[in-house]
Amino acid sequence: MSEPRTFPLADLLSVTTPALLSRRGMEGLGDLLAHMTGETLAPWQFLRAADECAAALCDQHPFLRDLQPPKGVDKADLYAWLVEAERAHGGLIRVVRLADWQHQDPGVELLDRIDLARMRTIDREQPKG
Repeated sequence: MSEPRTFPLADLLSVTTPALLSRRGMEGLGDLLAHMTGETLAPWQFLRAADECAAALCDQHPFLRDLQPPKGVDKADLYAWLVEAERAHGGLIRVVRLADWQHQDPGVELLDRIDLARMRTIDREQPKG
């Protein structure tokens, strides 16, 4: 198991909330997910990794469960909220790797996602007309 690392709170919030708050954008998000999973991920693997990492981050730092950015605010107000959150909880947060991350071949995972996206849904009731 690798050593814990510290990451900006904004990177953690990019996983535990619907907002991309990392000041380094997708690169910051990718670095956090790579640390937690122990592997370099392709961008299409970020969603699966974020789903698993979000729960682990909230277990490691329970305050993250209730820390959600306000809805319907402009970018300036969102970043003002983030600064206040960093003052309250710290700018850097210690993060431990996932114990049970399941590696998937990136190419196979991409093909699985494409197949899922192409899957047709069947309406049980035919339209009346």
